Amino acid sequence: MKQKFYDTAVKQETAVLVGVITPGQTDVQTKEYLEELEFLVETAGGKTVQTFTQRMQRPDRATFVGSGKLEEIRAYVVEEEIDIVVFDDELSPSQLRNIENELKVKILDRSNLILDIFAGRAQTAQAKTQVELAQLQYLLPRLTRLWTHLERQKGGIGMRGPGESQIETDRRLILNKISLLKERLRLIDRQNETQRKNRVQLVRTALVGYTNVGKSTIMNMISKSEVFAENKLFATLDTTVRKVVIENLPFLLSDTVGFIRKLPHHLVECFKSTLDEVREADILIHVVDVSHPSFEDQINTVNETLKDLGALDKPVITVFNKIDAYVPAPIHEEDPAQPLTLEDFKHSWMASHNSPAIFISALKKENVDEFRKLLYDKVIAIHTERYPYDQLLY
Repeated sequence: MKQKFYDTAVKQETAVLVGVITPGQTDVQTKEYLEELEFLVETAGGKTVQTFTQRMQRPDRATFVGSGKLEEIRAYVVEEEIDIVVFDDELSPSQLRNIENELKVKILDRSNLILDIFAGRAQTAQAKTQVELAQLQYLLPRLTRLWTHLERQKGGIGMRGPGESQIETDRRLILNKISLLKERLRLIDRQNETQRKNRVQLVRTALVGYTNVGKSTIMNMISKSEVFAENKLFATLDTTVRKVVIENLPFLLSDTVGFIRKLPHHLVECFKSTLDEVREADILIHVVDVSHPSFEDQINTVNETLKDLGALDKPVITVFNKIDAYVPAPIHEEDPAQPLTLEDFKHSWMASHNSPAIFISALKKENVDEFRKLLYDKVIAIHTERYPYDQLLY
């Protein structure tokens, strides 16, 4: 008898991206936002096959995009057998319900997609608790759509059913779970606070920056540790703290979760305890991917997040990473772009507008010694001011 073989491999889900171009948004910005959304889909394990955009004054209150565009998306989804449709902004519960009724496939918005990635990347008890809390807070206002298969109380004879009572039961269960998770986080925070107090005698530095700019690679390079680093968004969720010694000076270096534009508010709230390392650091090392075409926007996004955390007034070293991958724009269209030397970088507007600034390639170990020296000078200045009679340094 001929043996049958079955393919048990998990099929990669195909996705369609949808974005709205508002009046204040340029085509270049829209392209960058959707490329980032595509990178998020790839990080989550999906594959983007098509992108739809529509120019509108503001997203439609009922279906996010217009009815004609939604019909165009539906026709493509049916024809190509698409698994997921991902929207670049957070959808309201009513928008989500209306779009699902029309497209009949799995619908995700940017917030839900980021939460899904966070859930897959969380390793420690703290990160898992924070992600679960954020997921429940996201789910709570969207409960109604999960019970559309049950009759709901609409009033009148024959219209009373179990739907609303089931939703209320679920809402109560979720609220109880949220309270439990918040209490668990408070307990973890107290434990972390005790750990931080035990480390108070050392100067503390923290790596901050947009997601996927090379913070973990720099952490591994400076501390000679093995922090997980990968060319994907949110490769690091848990804060990692390492003791580093440069020459005769010990200090602490922490690697934190990367920031991103349009980060869901409830996710920022849940991860504020993880970002305590940023709030309590003596020096912030702001890592910038200088090879990214929108690195200036990324700098602004990080600064806005630091402002929300109350950490914008701290001493900052701006580290422009990935100089080996930087491609400058050509002066004339017919002339090929010329790569910049290290001296060119040092005399650029980036150096003058972000003092102190350092230009490195963590991957190629370029200009690393100068970075170490700058970091050493900043740390020793704080250390000698705080502990002027420390015999270890002399």
